[in-house]
Amino acid sequence: MTGDDAEELAVEQALALVGGRNRARNRADDQAGDQVPRNENRREHQNHREHQNRSEPSDPHPTPHPTPPAPATPTPELPWDRAQAVAARAGRGGPLAVVRLPLDRALGHVLAEPLAALTDLPSFDTSAMDGWAVAGPGPWTYEEGVSLLAGVGESPTAARLPDGTAVRIATGARTPADTTAVIRSEHVQVDEARALVSTRRPVVTGQDIRPRGQECRSGDRLVPAGTVVTPAVLGLAAAAGYDALPAVPRPRVDVLVLGDELLAAGLPHDGLIRDALGPMLGPWLRALGAEVSGPRRLGDDAEALREALTSSDADLIVTTGGTASGPVDHVHPVLAALGAELLVDGVAVRPGHPMLLARLSPDGPHLVGLPGNPLAAVSGLLTLAEPLLAGLAGRPAQDAYRALVHADVPGHPHDTRLVPVVHRAGRAGGRDHVAPLRYNGPAMLRGIAAADGLAVVPAGGVRSGTEVEILDLPWAPATPWTEGCFT
Repeated sequence: MTGDDAEELAVEQALALVGGRNRARNRADDQAGDQVPRNENRREHQNHREHQNRSEPSDPHPTPHPTPPAPATPTPELPWDRAQAVAARAGRGGPLAVVRLPLDRALGHVLAEPLAALTDLPSFDTSAMDGWAVAGPGPWTYEEGVSLLAGVGESPTAARLPDGTAVRIATGARTPADTTAVIRSEHVQVDEARALVSTRRPVVTGQDIRPRGQECRSGDRLVPAGTVVTPAVLGLAAAAGYDALPAVPRPRVDVLVLGDELLAAGLPHDGLIRDALGPMLGPWLRALGAEVSGPRRLGDDAEALREALTSSDADLIVTTGGTASGPVDHVHPVLAALGAELLVDGVAVRPGHPMLLARLSPDGPHLVGLPGNPLAAVSGLLTLAEPLLAGLAGRPAQDAYRALVHADVPGHPHDTRLVPVVHRAGRAGGRDHVAPLRYNGPAMLRGIAAADGLAVVPAGGVRSGTEVEILDLPWAPATPWTEGCFT
């Protein structure tokens, strides 16, 4: 059993004992700053050495030894919300690059500047319907064979429309000057013998005409900087006259999968397990707007990890596993050897508390160290990677929202819990709510596979009917077949 598994087992036992009540421990959270100092000597080794020094008998002729370094101050785990804030600020720490991308390459990028209209929309008065453009009161005379079509230059005879006359017009065609209204084809009566058009409906001045500038005027701000370019934004930009858009380059991410026990294919066997994070992290990070290289499997090799970190040209490196203090957990020692700055070293959240955030150098990439257990890694993605990537991509922070939870949700005695949930529509006039899902252990993915969000459960848990903060997952809600299968 790994140290992380043993600690999670202890947590489950603690939950059973406290029954969901909050027994807050004394912590140094209020004194902890947003930037956490690096703890190069792990706490367990320090305590063991102090115990040995106290228990050994004194030697009347001691052999001189080098003076041991002063014990390092234990690094406190940051509260969950503070860790999120540190990651968001780290992502916003530098100036954003700007590139101009043609419309067919801009999808999914973030606008680096506000999008202002380059022309009035529409740029001239146009017909909103197929029908007849008329001037003055009816009935109206018309000229046989004359029509105004969209995209066709106006004829000199159609430049102005005298009172008492009408002309056929297509949707999107430019209306002649002095047009009173457009009458839809289905609302007119045409007397071909007399070349007259009439209607039994009242005619309202301006009806079914889209006046110039109805949607926007040239220079109007259409969408703000930080907007994700969706297909609709592309259409709006094209209508407003853009051929290319000012965008923030997508952050580049390298994924390093650590662990000798991981298989890339086939069934688990002989103590080896399938790598669940390698296939999951790339698509997840792409859904957050990043460009992601294929996962590199390094095993438990400190030198391979060091080489991968120093040779990467990514904006963010994501590692899986190796963030605890076991005999093959190399992330902390390698970061220390590289002189990296630890911004977050442990978070008071379950699952996923051994996660970390580091800056490899003042100008170098950031590193998010995810725990090796799958749901714990998801917790790290949402806590550290997502807000960091939002800052690097120029996206504004998402507004937090809360929802009712239907069912009691046990809490950790002193840490935040992230629990997979699925949204449910209210019945018989009831409010929409979220339902917690089963299979939410740190090594499980069955619950998160059916979820469309995670509930942020404070220490001590919550009662049914309580509002909790919700973290959305970056894809469509769970489908109806999950009802009853995972709840």
